[in-house]
Amino acid sequence: MPQMPKDQSDRLCRVAEQVGELLKDQGSRLTTVESCTGGWIAQSVTAVAGSSSWFERGFITYSNEAKHELVGVPDLLINENGAVSGPVARAMARGGLDHSPADVAVAVTGVAGPDGGSAEKPVGTVFVSWALRSGALRTERFLFEGDRAAVRAQSVVEALGGLIRFIRDESD
Repeated sequence: MPQMPKDQSDRLCRVAEQVGELLKDQGSRLTTVESCTGGWIAQSVTAVAGSSSWFERGFITYSNEAKHELVGVPDLLINENGAVSGPVARAMARGGLDHSPADVAVAVTGVAGPDGGSAEKPVGTVFVSWALRSGALRTERFLFEGDRAAVRAQSVVEALGGLIRFIRDESD
């Protein structure tokens, strides 16, 4: 697993534990659909003792083909918007729910670098989507700074922290 500064690593452990407590309290199960984070979100939540009661499965959809084959992201959507886009992140999150019995999904797609960026989507551009089986959906765009490892680490922390905010907002 990539190394991250101790304070960020501690924050990631805390937020993963908080995700677990929230999902366990609600009796909900989580699925992850990851591109640029390559399974790091799933690894973070399964590091929490007892996660088998609230973590359902994870999809690593690094390639466009995987996004289409594993979670049903339409090829046309990728071709029209690019793999790193809000519409694709939303389709990944919905697809994670469609292809699992989970109640909650988090999906991440981005340009971690050092290559692959453009003027419209520079390195550090990351889209995160959260979805509930009830139909609620939220997508946010981030522009993280730092090298590849830093972009990926920030993506994981924000994906999990955002998941907590999303679930709480939708529960109110």
